[in-house]
Amino acid sequence: MNERIPYLREKTAALTGSPGVYIMKQQSGQIIYIGKAKNLKKRVTSYFCRTPNHTPKVAKMVSQVYDYDYIVTDSEYEALVLECSLIKQHKPKYNILLKDDKGYFYIKISDPPYPKITAEKQNTRKDGVYLGPYTSSFVTRETVDEVNRVFKLPTCHRRFPQDFRKQRPCLNYHINQCMGLCRGKVDAQTYRALIDEAVAYIRSGSEQSVERLTAQMEEAAEQLQFERAAQLRDRIKAIRKAGDSQKIIDPDLADCDLIAAVSGGQESAVSVLMYRNGRLADKASFTFHDAENTVQLLEEFVPQFYRERTDIPRHVLLEQEITDQELLAQLLTEQAGHPVHLETRQRGDAYKRLKMAKNNAAEAISLGSDRTAKELLALEELARLLGMEKPPLYIEAYDISNLSSTAMVAGMVVFENGRPLKKAYKRFSVRENQIQNDYACMHEVLERRFREYKAATDEGFARLPDLILLDGGKGQVNAVTPVLRELGIHVPVYGMVKDNKHRTRAIAYGGGEISMNSRQAAFQLLTRIQDEVHRFSVAYMHSRHKHTFGLSLTQVRGIGEKKAQKLILTYKTKEALKAASRDALAKTAGVTGETADALYQFIQEM
Repeated sequence: MNERIPYLREKTAALTGSPGVYIMKQQSGQIIYIGKAKNLKKRVTSYFCRTPNHTPKVAKMVSQVYDYDYIVTDSEYEALVLECSLIKQHKPKYNILLKDDKGYFYIKISDPPYPKITAEKQNTRKDGVYLGPYTSSFVTRETVDEVNRVFKLPTCHRRFPQDFRKQRPCLNYHINQCMGLCRGKVDAQTYRALIDEAVAYIRSGSEQSVERLTAQMEEAAEQLQFERAAQLRDRIKAIRKAGDSQKIIDPDLADCDLIAAVSGGQESAVSVLMYRNGRLADKASFTFHDAENTVQLLEEFVPQFYRERTDIPRHVLLEQEITDQELLAQLLTEQAGHPVHLETRQRGDAYKRLKMAKNNAAEAISLGSDRTAKELLALEELARLLGMEKPPLYIEAYDISNLSSTAMVAGMVVFENGRPLKKAYKRFSVRENQIQNDYACMHEVLERRFREYKAATDEGFARLPDLILLDGGKGQVNAVTPVLRELGIHVPVYGMVKDNKHRTRAIAYGGGEISMNSRQAAFQLLTRIQDEVHRFSVAYMHSRHKHTFGLSLTQVRGIGEKKAQKLILTYKTKEALKAASRDALAKTAGVTGETADALYQFIQEM
C-alpha cells in the first residue's frame, strides 16, 4: 500500500469543489497522470478513499502517487482545454497516449513560385504547406497521384523556373499526363491558380471543384477564350471520371469521421474511418494496453486524436455516447473554426459504417493475439448487452443432467477469450437428497464450486470467473444468487433460456429475460456455450450410465466386463435391451445355452 495515502487524504480534505485539473506526481516529481474534474474535491477523493474500487491500472497509478498539484478553472470546458494542453506537454505514462507525428504521412505543397504536390513521410515544417496528417501511406500517395493526374501537374525532379527549357519535355507530356511546365510557357500566376484549385480539390472534393471550374469555363467561353474553356472542360471531365467511385449513399457520410472502440481485456483498440466527399479517404487504428472501459478510452482518445489535425470534419460519429460529448464538441468546434457535431447513430448507413470501424478495431487487437475479431466483438457485445463494464474474458457455464430417477450429474465448462478451455472443465455428482429438485441441484453445485474457491485447496477452482451462465431461466438464477451472496462472490449470473426446439432464445436474470437477435455475435457465442455445456454434462451422464449399467450385467454368470460393454454399446438403453430377443442378446454377447437364458432372464427382471 502507498504509505503517502494518509497525507494525500488530509490534503484532499481541503480541496475546492470547483472545476479544474489535477496532476499526479511520483516522488521524483515526474508527472504520471493528468485528469480533469467538474468537482476537484470529489474526483481526487475517489483515488484515495478507504474502500477503493479501482481497476488494476488505476490501482497501480495510485500506488505510485507521492503528491499532486491542481489548477482551478472557471468552467469544466476550460478544464478540458487545459487537460489536453498539459497531456500534450508532459505525456504522462498513465494517460492514453497516441504515437507522435513520425508515424504519419502528409501531402506537401512546396514553396512558390512553382510549387509541386508530393507525399511526405514526416511534417518537417521547414518549407511549404502540409495537409494531413494521414495514417495510411497508400491513401496519401493515391490522393497525390490522383490530383497530379487530374490537374496534369509535374511529377518530375526538375526545379522551376531554373530548369525551364533546359531539356525536352518528358514522356508524361507526350501522353497528355503533364502540362509541360518545363517548356516555360506557363506564368507563375496562372500556375498558382491551378495549384490552388488542386488543393481545394484535395480539401473539398470533386463536387465543389466541378462547380467552380464549370463557372470558370462558362466565363471563359463568354469572353471568347475558347482554348482556356476547352482546357477547363477537359479538367472537369477528368475530375468527374476520378469521382465516379465517390457516390454518396448517406449525405451525412459525405464528410465525417467514424470512431469505435473495442476492449479485449488487457488490450484495447480504437479505429477511425475518415470519409471525405463520400469516400473513405483514410483509416487509422490505435491499440492501448491496460485501458479503462471503452467509454473512458474514447473520452481520452478523441481530444488527443484531433489535437494536431488541420482537417476536422463537421460530423464526428461515435459508436457509443461518452460523458463529455458536448464539451468535446465545443473544443473541436473552436479548434476547427466551424461547427463540429459529436453524435451516435443506431441505424442507417452511418450505423453500418460504425460497425465497420468496430470490426477494424477488433482486427487491430487480434493481430497481436491468437483471438479473432469475431470472438472479440462477441464478448464486447455480450458485455454491453448485460451492462458489464468490461468484456467477460473468463466465463463459466453450468448444466444439470438426469442420470436416472435416482441420480443427477452436472457439468461446468469454461470459455476463455470466447473459446472453450477444456482443461478447466469440471464434473459434479449431485447428492441424493437433492435429486428431485433442479433448483436445489444447481444451488448445491455452485456452492461446492465456490467453497472450493474460498478454501483455495484445488487449483482448478482458483480463478474467479467474470461471468456465470446457467442452463435454465430465472428460477435457476434466483436459486444460486443467495449462496453466492453468502460466500461473498460478486460475479454476474444469468440463465440461458431455450425455446421448445431446444435452441437458445434469451438471457434470464432474477427479474425477467433479455431477448436477443439470432444475428448478434453475442447470441452466437451464447449458443455455442449452451450447446457445449449441454454436450459435456450429457456425455458425463452417459459415461456414468454405461459404467453402472454395465457393472450390473456382470452379475450374470459368464458375462464379464467386455461382454457387458458390447451389450451396452449395441443397445445403449435399458428399454432397448429388454426389447431384444434371447437369440439377439446371445449373439451380441457371444454366449449360448444356460448363459444366454440367464442373461435374458436377468434383463427382463431389471
